[in-house]
Amino acid sequence: MTHPLVPQIIDLATPVAEDLGLEVVKVVFHTNQSPPVLRVDIRNPKQDTGLDDCERMSRNLEASLDSVSIIPDTYVLEVSSPGISQQLQTDREFISFKGFPVKICTSSPHQGQSSVHGKLVRRDEKSVYLNKKGRVIEIPRSNITSVQLDEERD
Repeated sequence: MTHPLVPQIIDLATPVAEDLGLEVVKVVFHTNQSPPVLRVDIRNPKQDTGLDDCERMSRNLEASLDSVSIIPDTYVLEVSSPGISQQLQTDREFISFKGFPVKICTSSPHQGQSSVHGKLVRRDEKSVYLNKKGRVIEIPRSNITSVQLDEERD
């Protein structure tokens, strides 16, 4: 479950990242650790995300977080690159991994199955399309809970 402060942190972190030419990929607040850990994953859309990108984002985000006092107690800020995620979420990822084997999990069975394997064809506003044994199938996005790279079927 997402921590209730995460949307506010994303709203604060996004313009900080944009000013640095970066993108916020994911924010997680681990409050089960002592001290809590705020992890912000960033991506440099123009090149591989480097340590310099993480350091710049960390300094600037820390200053922004301190100025608005969203998090009242002590915490650790970790800024890192997500690397290649197994889960596809952004339009860019769907374009980059076209033709790759994926596994789509659905909230209700699609053609009798709660997970569908195939090669990614494309995604549009309404559906994700897979090539399954030479046949293109369409799965409504409203029924999809996750789309993951499927390394076992490579």
